[in-house]
Amino acid sequence: MEWSRGWDVAAALVGLFVFSCIAHRLRDKGPMHWPVLGIIPTFVLNLNRVHDWVTEELASHGGTFNYRGMWLGGAHGVVTSDPTTLEYVLLTRFANFPKGKYYHERFADLLGDGIFNADEGAWRQQRRAAAAEMHSARFADYSAAATASLVHAKLLPAISSIAAKTQRVDIQELLLNFTFDSICVTALGVDSPEMGFAKAFERATELTMLRFIVPPFVWKILKKTRIGFERELEDAILVVHGFVERVIADRRIVMPLNTRSDLLSRLIENQFSDKFIKDFCVSFLLAGRDTSSVALVWFFWLLHSRPEVEDRILDEIYSVLRQSEKKGKDGFGEVVFEAEELEKMDYLQAAISEALRLYPPVPFDWKEAKEDDVFPGGTLIRKGGRVVYSIYSMGRAEALWGKDCKEYRPERWLEEEDGRFRRENQFKYLVFNGGPRLCLGKKFAYLQMKMVAAAVLFKYKVRVGEGQVVEPKLTTTLFMRNGLLVTFEEREKHSSTGL
Repeated sequence: MEWSRGWDVAAALVGLFVFSCIAHRLRDKGPMHWPVLGIIPTFVLNLNRVHDWVTEELASHGGTFNYRGMWLGGAHGVVTSDPTTLEYVLLTRFANFPKGKYYHERFADLLGDGIFNADEGAWRQQRRAAAAEMHSARFADYSAAATASLVHAKLLPAISSIAAKTQRVDIQELLLNFTFDSICVTALGVDSPEMGFAKAFERATELTMLRFIVPPFVWKILKKTRIGFERELEDAILVVHGFVERVIADRRIVMPLNTRSDLLSRLIENQFSDKFIKDFCVSFLLAGRDTSSVALVWFFWLLHSRPEVEDRILDEIYSVLRQSEKKGKDGFGEVVFEAEELEKMDYLQAAISEALRLYPPVPFDWKEAKEDDVFPGGTLIRKGGRVVYSIYSMGRAEALWGKDCKEYRPERWLEEEDGRFRRENQFKYLVFNGGPRLCLGKKFAYLQMKMVAAAVLFKYKVRVGEGQVVEPKLTTTLFMRNGLLVTFEEREKHSSTGL
């Protein structure tokens, strides 16, 4: 009798499970949601290809689908790649869709109230301060000169040594080191960060990401008891914050500050508090260290499969140099590209923009609804729901980019009439975000990427090693999971130009 009752209960539970699954498929569009566990099992099953899985689901469901997490966990919302929805969220109803508590809570220890972790008043104050400095001619000149100096004092000599030894090197690591030096100079005015700071910064960002995967009640207990990854995270953050605080303290005794153009000096001169400056600078370092370098890694990888694109970039570089009557040492030495020359390289900008479309450095982002809302297409979002938008999926949407959306084709960015670079609608091309939070560093990022790409390609052929598994890593930044091994081969003198 007892056995019979047990089987009856088991059968009832199985029936409830099956009924719940069928009800979900009939009621909701989107990937499979399981009883109690929500979307989590489906997500885990696709963890090794999560970006492509999301892209496929969005393509199958009109660009938007609902999701919910584990029962009683409270996670719910929508995933979208629809430009109309995102314009509504990021611009039209900007005030109703802040970063939100979920995001802020996880980054609070590392970023504090920095610009990328702040909302409302704190965000507006930092945005005004950053815009005033970063859009100034003074900062533009300083950042261009600092980047050029680092390219020729550090990056090219390092590549020259690698090429002479015919070594294979991870270009991702090489470029990460370069962009970290670059952002430290432009943001902090520091040429050589303390040993261990870069490693601690990288570790702090990686461990912070675990808070988005591990349930809150778990990581909060680990944090309180200083156990596991939370202890390592706390130690890494202490190194990061300690370094930035020392730089701020040292800079305050340097006079006069008005002769310096780095962001830290400008913020101190404008009499912001130490906490404000520290939070701002850590956020700026986070944004500037990874994004440009990761974008360039994918660019060089894509270029390897399209030699005709590389040839056209080189033709453009030679053409610009002929116009400026500039030659390197002995007719073919290092050339320092100036901002005005880089501005004329429309095809290079198109080639980089196309790489960014296919492999955006920030592959996804999210906002949180303060109040119930309805998107233009009729989708309801409840208070506290998260709007996750896949920038990676947007770049691969046939509805937005055509049937060749997965092809690397820089020409799609050029005007047919004159071949000049054509800018896209920011809500179709969200690589630099959109609306009031549009990236303030967009101009600097393009300058840095173009300067590095032009300087390296002008002097070297970048050969990608065969047999590598190239795939994205699941983090907030689209790193290559295994890096990218390359060799550098010095170019011969260009016969038709003398360059």
